[in-house]
Amino acid sequence: MANLVEATTNQQFEDFLAKAGKCLTVVHFQAAWAPQCGQMNDVMAELAKEHAHTTFVKLEAEAVPELSEKYEINSVPTFLFFKAGEKVDRMDGAHAPELTKKVQRLAVAGSPVGAAVSSATDINQRLKKLINAAPCMLFMKGSSQEPRCGFSRQIVALLKEHSVQFSSFDILSDEEVRRELKTYSNWPTYPQLYANGELVGGLDIVKELAESGELENTCPKAVTLEHRLKTIINQSPVMVFMKGNKEAAKCGFSRQTLEVLNDTGVDYDTFDILQDEEVRQGLKTYSNWPTYPQLYVKGDLIGGLDILKELKESGDLVAVLKGES
Repeated sequence: MANLVEATTNQQFEDFLAKAGKCLTVVHFQAAWAPQCGQMNDVMAELAKEHAHTTFVKLEAEAVPELSEKYEINSVPTFLFFKAGEKVDRMDGAHAPELTKKVQRLAVAGSPVGAAVSSATDINQRLKKLINAAPCMLFMKGSSQEPRCGFSRQIVALLKEHSVQFSSFDILSDEEVRRELKTYSNWPTYPQLYANGELVGGLDIVKELAESGELENTCPKAVTLEHRLKTIINQSPVMVFMKGNKEAAKCGFSRQTLEVLNDTGVDYDTFDILQDEEVRQGLKTYSNWPTYPQLYVKGDLIGGLDILKELKESGDLVAVLKGES
């Protein structure tokens, strides 16, 4: 296939980018010794058949050390996405579904001007949504559990030391966000901290706020576990804390609980305790109920599976779920 090629030098790489022009170019930094790279090449070959106007380039990472250093290639496979000679996205790892989605999204046909305007609008809306995803949002390298640079590690430590409640976004996982947020916020470096949708600043600013005692006033403080549990328990009139969720129970007791509830026709919501160890352990103490699942109606504990079965047999279950008894 003419659009599936291999580059062995920096010049060939540049030539392929120049030839592609404004069309999408997907570059696979690979290694012959890595079997996952071979698997992803098979995926690329299939994508090349579907996207005739996209160029797919295979490149041995160790053969072009300058390029690997320039684009921070630390592992293989790594995929870079280019348009008009500029890098527009990145994907690290052997994730065939994600590669397919990125190619489909970036290779969408359309007039260059219209596509650019639409793309700018889309990314700004996405950035605004991410910034407002939590009252305090930190854009960093890595996660709050595993920071991947010294500056990110320091800012996480400061926020935790001052009991600031925050959520984080790993910019290394999304090249588009990493690139465009700098322009959106007019702030050229990371990490970046936002409070209530507004940019606070980077590490130096956060340090100054911490030293002056203003950090706690700028960012929301972490809520207590008890307050958090009450909030989750009351997020729906009928709440089930279980292993898994409505769509996929992950233990027999949880599965039976869903079957009993589904038979009633009463609407309910679920919380997956496997996704949050703090809630999983804390709720047992809060409710003085040692096992899961746990059913709550209008904030009050009803009990576990055995209680549900008893209520069903007595004919009282629907009335209890509706808060009528």
